[in-house]
Amino acid sequence: MNDLERLWDDLPVGPAPVADIMRAGGRRPARRRVVRPLVRGAVVAGIAAAFVAGILVGQPSSDGPGGPGPTRPGGDTAPITPAAFHGDLQPAASCEALRSSYVERALKLVGPFGWQEYGYGGPWMLEQATARDGLPSPSPTGAANSRVAKSYQSLSSDTGTNVQEAGVDEPDHVKTDGEVLVRVEGDLLTTYDVSGADVSELTSLDLGDLLDAEILLAGDTVVAIGRLGRDGARTRVVTVDVADPATPAVVETVDYTSGLVTARQHGKDVRLVLQAGLPDLPFVEPRRRGGTSKERRRDALRANREVVRASTLDDWIPRVAGDAGTEQLVACGDVAIPEADLALDTMAVVGFAADSATELRTLGLAGSAPLAYESSDHLYLATQADPWGWCCFDSIIDGPRTVVPVDDGVTHVFDFALDGVGASYVGSGEVEGAVADRWSMDEHEGVLRLAVGPTQETGDFNSVVTLQAQGDELVEIGRLDHLGDGEQIQSVRWFGALAIVVTYRQIDPLYAVDLTDQTAPRLGGELKIPGFSEYLHPLGKHWLVGMGQGPGERGRWGAQVSLFNIHDLARPRRLDVLKYAGGSTAMAGQDPRQFTWLGAERVALTVVERGRTGYVSVLSFTGEEITNRMVEVDHGRDVADIRLVPLPEGRVALVTGDDVELFAL
Repeated sequence: MNDLERLWDDLPVGPAPVADIMRAGGRRPARRRVVRPLVRGAVVAGIAAAFVAGILVGQPSSDGPGGPGPTRPGGDTAPITPAAFHGDLQPAASCEALRSSYVERALKLVGPFGWQEYGYGGPWMLEQATARDGLPSPSPTGAANSRVAKSYQSLSSDTGTNVQEAGVDEPDHVKTDGEVLVRVEGDLLTTYDVSGADVSELTSLDLGDLLDAEILLAGDTVVAIGRLGRDGARTRVVTVDVADPATPAVVETVDYTSGLVTARQHGKDVRLVLQAGLPDLPFVEPRRRGGTSKERRRDALRANREVVRASTLDDWIPRVAGDAGTEQLVACGDVAIPEADLALDTMAVVGFAADSATELRTLGLAGSAPLAYESSDHLYLATQADPWGWCCFDSIIDGPRTVVPVDDGVTHVFDFALDGVGASYVGSGEVEGAVADRWSMDEHEGVLRLAVGPTQETGDFNSVVTLQAQGDELVEIGRLDHLGDGEQIQSVRWFGALAIVVTYRQIDPLYAVDLTDQTAPRLGGELKIPGFSEYLHPLGKHWLVGMGQGPGERGRWGAQVSLFNIHDLARPRRLDVLKYAGGSTAMAGQDPRQFTWLGAERVALTVVERGRTGYVSVLSFTGEEITNRMVEVDHGRDVADIRLVPLPEGRVALVTGDDVELFAL
């Protein structure tokens, strides 16, 4: 028996053994004891207060200063759960005070052509102004862009999706309970029987006007989430009863006037993070004739300022629509006004049970925090610092000059404790540097760990930073700088007391960061090899496989897979590398759902694209060597949707654009 087999034999076989790796590296994260102001049972009219960390926070009642609370789309008037804002997030004193806070900040962003940014004198309208905050057409899953950093704590969920966190499921095109497989293509939901020796299609159901739909599966309920319209400004949730998979039936449809950032599932509880962006107000533009150019621009600016002053909460706060009509999604008192100078926006966190999609628990944030990471019991929202260091702009054409900061090089993080479908505010903090995406965030034993890149507030290097809640603040308790000076983070892999950080400029430095003492992260060792790994996955206590890019024959770059041993943190080693054809792409680097680890078989299945052809790469690990078998499965745009879904008894379902079939290992 070789060393790799012995290490594997220390762990139970089965789906990706990340939970075992975490247990080997340290204690499982303890649930933080937080008093969560969740309303259970009957609610006394006129009272909506909560204690968090010993602080009494008043929340508006149905007829209090916050104004009328929104009813649920089904017509139920039960109040929304209080968010218990305090410290750096404060509830508005009234609906008018909330509207005034939006108007005051918006007046600094409007110009003669509408919403503008940087003040270059051109028409920076809504689509340009929101682009820096990542607002247009959010992906239904918040999928990471291949050009930014990604990190993974990945394993297959109970529904067959390779996910970031154990116990936290994510949407995908395909879900299964082991006997029935459900897939969505556009607005068509199809069910399959996968319990036997062959796959048989059962039926299809039209979901209506959904675009880019993805699904979650909770028991006998499918939750389909997609866009309405091409601009991504509206989100639709359709729940489908699949108790009889041969006759699925739509149960509820709920629409939101806000774009989707991400969706997550804990058991039967589903949580959405929505982002509204700047409202599409009826702005004017300078007249073509009459007066001087300066006068025409000045008149347009004045008119647009009046448009902003006349805006209502309906322009700023998303709305929710069901069969009973349309209502304001978040009560005024449950929208937090940040003390930090966040970009103007409205974030909404919406929780509901999968089989009760109209019974909502909501909270809002009157600012932009589009990075969302969800652990087993906490949700973190973070701002996006600009690594290019844009500083400020002047939106005033004439009169007193007003300079508005755009980006201070600091990432602001907001922590919310989860309990069922509800959430309550814990605290907030900030860190110098840029967090690229949700994959650069991780929580372990009550400590939030961040991989951050450089901004104008840091040197030209990357860092690992640890934050911990102290009172109502997330306080920086540890930091390790100078990871890849002058290089860009390509991937990060968190587990237990260890982080593996891969950066790249011309070579691939792989850094092993020891987080045994989270107040003092230290560099264990580094490994420099050609190319870089975009996706990392554990194969045991001390083994990782990396999917990425590297130079091949004659220097032409293509996909590559590497096997790493990190038993000795001071000397991480690459044991073997397998290079694919030049010009190929390891698709797991763009979407981790295209990587499947079969622990019992000690086989990895992943998708590799070359040209317009998609292949399943069947990777086996024998001793310290990688062997590979390539199977051509699909072509064109469908390559991005190929899935390898684990089934009971070591079977695997191959899902392509044309079919669902069992895949022969």
